[in-house]
Amino acid sequence: MKKTDLGIGLFIISSIIFLIVPMPATLLDFLLALNISISMIILFNALFSQEVLNMSTFPTILLFTTVFRISLNVSSTKLILSSGNPGAVVTQFGRFVGQDDVIIGVIVFIILIIIQFIVINKGSERVSEVTARFTLDAMPGKQMAIDADLNTGAITDAQARERREKIQEESNFFGAMDGATKYVKGDAVAGLIITVVNMIGGTVMGMMKAGLPAGEAFSKYAILTIGDGLVSQIPSLMISLATGIVVTKVSKEADIGDLLMKQLFSIPKVLYMVGGALTFLGIVTPLPFIVFAGYGAMFIFCGRVIDKRVKIASIEEEASTEEQSGEEIRRPENVVSLLQVDQIELEFGYGIIPLADVNQGGDLLDRVVLIRRQIALELGCVVPTIRLRDNIQLNPNQYVIKIKGIPLSEGEILFDHYMAMNPGYVEEEITGIPTFEPSFHLPALWITESQRERAESFGYTVVDPPSIIATHLTEVIRGHLDELLTRQDVQNLITNITEANHTLVSELVPKLLGVGEIQKVLQNLLKEGISIRDLVTIFETLADYAPTTRDTDVLTEYVRQSLKRAISNKYFGPNEMTSVVTLDPKVEQEIMNSVKQTEQGAFLAIDPEKTQSIMKSVKDEVEKLENLGKNPIIITSPIVRMYFKKLTKEYFNDLIVISYNEIESNVELQSVGMVTA
Repeated sequence: MKKTDLGIGLFIISSIIFLIVPMPATLLDFLLALNISISMIILFNALFSQEVLNMSTFPTILLFTTVFRISLNVSSTKLILSSGNPGAVVTQFGRFVGQDDVIIGVIVFIILIIIQFIVINKGSERVSEVTARFTLDAMPGKQMAIDADLNTGAITDAQARERREKIQEESNFFGAMDGATKYVKGDAVAGLIITVVNMIGGTVMGMMKAGLPAGEAFSKYAILTIGDGLVSQIPSLMISLATGIVVTKVSKEADIGDLLMKQLFSIPKVLYMVGGALTFLGIVTPLPFIVFAGYGAMFIFCGRVIDKRVKIASIEEEASTEEQSGEEIRRPENVVSLLQVDQIELEFGYGIIPLADVNQGGDLLDRVVLIRRQIALELGCVVPTIRLRDNIQLNPNQYVIKIKGIPLSEGEILFDHYMAMNPGYVEEEITGIPTFEPSFHLPALWITESQRERAESFGYTVVDPPSIIATHLTEVIRGHLDELLTRQDVQNLITNITEANHTLVSELVPKLLGVGEIQKVLQNLLKEGISIRDLVTIFETLADYAPTTRDTDVLTEYVRQSLKRAISNKYFGPNEMTSVVTLDPKVEQEIMNSVKQTEQGAFLAIDPEKTQSIMKSVKDEVEKLENLGKNPIIITSPIVRMYFKKLTKEYFNDLIVISYNEIESNVELQSVGMVTA
């Protein structure tokens, strides 16, 4: 059995024994002084604990100390009624605190009862009740905040698990405190009742057994009763005060003994203060000098010993940490961790930190979570965790977006300013700092908060800095989502639909196509902004055509045709004419004649001059559409579409190439030009 377990067990069993076995007055003096000491230790620990979880055993402490104090009350009552000599501590408390006057003693005692019962206990009870309720109500919000931090990469899985456990412990603690405050309230009521019983019973015993006159009997036993009440109520008052401190400011270990000893006797300055206070009481007051000075010296000595242990442990821990750090640096396998590359990173200068700091009102982390949700709904792909980091090497207002560790795009914002963009029809001008919108490189102005309302009234599109960064990040991710789709991501997508589509998945994977081949098809779709959310339709199409060809480019075209409703809905509005550009059949034929088939796939072997001529025609026709405010869409025959898209990819990144088989029959098109050679 551990020493701490033995000590706690003796403490509890002695409380039960004192209720039954008569106690000598001298032993009672020592135990009453011990009771006062423990109350002080609890009070100062509650005062100096940095957070509520440092006193996770407080409800148990309340129960133990309440039972111990009541057992001493019963023992002192026995001595008062039986011999009229309850010991030096009770007698001196009655004479010194009450100034040897019954009326003064009664008044002081009543005041203590009122302070404890009405002020501290009632307040602590109410605070515990409200805190428990609000802690339970706040749990879902705290859990969501942890999930958000985990999704953005701000914390690790281990940190998230630790925070969830802490939330659960807080909930358990405040729930227990809501009930534990009833112990303190009941203790105050019991103290009042015991005092009244002692006063009446003592007077009767003095008159009947000792033959004292009524006045003398009342005076003698009233002073002893008041002393007994005070020596019990003062520690009770300190416990009540500690309760109030704890509930207005829980541990994972299950060993109560270790927790109690660690939490009560681990802070040296607490033991110094308690030892000094007890020594002072033993010297200045008529209280037993040996008892109080002895306890005081003992606590000061214990504090000194613990202080030395803490310093030695701190030095050893520091030396051990430095040694471990040195070993970690020297270990060759430690370099492996440096080889890991984050899929998506957003680095920013120190001037942008307030936008990402929740404590300063920043909501950039929440926006990052929404970006992942938005892209998942829009394109059906799970975006990898987006890492947010501050970088002192950047300009204060600069940010950089990296994909797989490589900077792809950057921007600069002005904190406490807004970006105003003219949608094209606003004639009124406003003053501001000229700039370019980072996502689409459109001309814009930085304006102040005072100009915002005026700019909006003119028709300008006004956005705040977090929205600028979030939009820029969204566009970069959307443009490179095909690069971010890994084989593991594809396997996760397959797993998600397997339960409801077991037959389809078992037919397709791996009998007809491997995960890598499916990945290439999905990457081809994402590269042109086609959603892969309808995986069942995609897999059904692949299962239909994979027996005849394993060319992922050809399979992609078949999948696009099966997704024609989604493609038409994306690019063509309902019940309206859409302006497009068509491809000259001669150009189509020339492209098909230039296709060369190899084991690695098909490629175009077209004359460079002919390519330049086609690209010039594409540029002219696309400009026509842009001047009309339309999307640059070129319609081709199904067999040519993928080759023409490859041909134009290096020249026109945003060009939309659609085949006739990818358009719904109810879509109305208007050709405004034709690409020729």
